Amino acid sequence: MEVKRRTAKALVSKLGSVSEKTRAESLSELRLITKNDPDSRLIIADLGAIPYLSETLYSASETLQENAAATLLNLSISTPDSLMSTRGLLDSLSHALRHPTCPSSAQSSAAATIFSLLTVDLYRPIIGSKRDIIYALIEIIKNPASHPRSIKDSLKALFGISLYPLNRCTVIELGAVPCLFTLVVKDGRLGVVEDTTAVIAQLAGCEEAREAFRRVSGVRVLVDLLDNSTGSSFRTRENAVSGLLNLVQCGGEQVANSVRETGVEVWEGIEEVAENGSAKGKAKAVALLKVLDSGSSVLGDPRFDSLSSSSSS
Repeated sequence: MEVKRRTAKALVSKLGSVSEKTRAESLSELRLITKNDPDSRLIIADLGAIPYLSETLYSASETLQENAAATLLNLSISTPDSLMSTRGLLDSLSHALRHPTCPSSAQSSAAATIFSLLTVDLYRPIIGSKRDIIYALIEIIKNPASHPRSIKDSLKALFGISLYPLNRCTVIELGAVPCLFTLVVKDGRLGVVEDTTAVIAQLAGCEEAREAFRRVSGVRVLVDLLDNSTGSSFRTRENAVSGLLNLVQCGGEQVANSVRETGVEVWEGIEEVAENGSAKGKAKAVALLKVLDSGSSVLGDPRFDSLSSSSSS
């Protein structure tokens, strides 16, 4: 362990060098060490590397930005408190997300670092208060030129932000809903659609979602995802059920009626998730069926006799 500490100390000390070549070599080594040796992360953080790494995200060198962002991501896995206690860290990550000179790899690492920090419940309201970060993440998923990895990492970060209920209205206010539904309808890549519907399901759990979803025919899109003919994965269908449940619970009977009015396919799709989904998916599907059962004429159809028993189990 002492050898590791001496090696790390030597590398961290070089981060303050006036020579860009020396800094670049040190950063490259630190990136590899923090990737391959989890035990070294706390040592490197304790030696004061994070402020240097944070400042390097403003560098004009793409290579320096890329290595600094990747090293911060590696450190965030084991030392999130050290990152969050570093002054200006969130601002530097925001810069990496927003600035056109930052390479897509640095952008992706910055988004992934934010998601990593969001695994700590305490940091969700703090990060959610940084509107520039949320705006930057939305711009990434909106931009068709964004790298697929940046889109996926930005979606995960938006998901983490939306886990804190008070953040959801900010995400909606900054224009996320149209972008998310555009990805669902037009993108088609399995992983992207799954991650996108996971964010949609979270955002559905606030009052502001009702109007935002109405403007993009959100209920219809979520119902369509439950149709087997669309080829949606089971994870996507479970997310659609979760989104509809959250939307109905927050929007009340008016929204429930709009779901019921979409037709028979919504009942078939929810029932399939209730029968064949994961434990969490089954529970949400059953809860949604209970909400929709009230006042629904569809249950008079003998094909759906099993729905009543499913919803009472």
